[in-house]
Amino acid sequence: MVEEKIGVIEHFFTNISVAAIKITDRELKVGDTSHIVGAHTDFQQKIDRMEIDGKPIETAKPGDAIGIKVEDRVREHDVVYKVPEEE
Repeated sequence: MVEEKIGVIEHFFTNISVAAIKITDRELKVGDTSHIVGAHTDFQQKIDRMEIDGKPIETAKPGDAIGIKVEDRVREHDVVYKVPEEE
């Protein structure tokens, strides 16, 4: 099972631990597990909420710019992958 690239981190709001992600390659849904990787970043977390302009969404598609609360610090240009579901 190979992880699929979803997008990249465009900004990290330190005070509220929210990552701004530009969706570039594949859609991401609430309930999916993401894997965020960069020079100093490497962790997975389940997506329990996503927003566009402060409004909750269920699915983000390529071209969307979304915000998600993250469990750890992320950095601009970190890559976001979708972890395949266990079968």
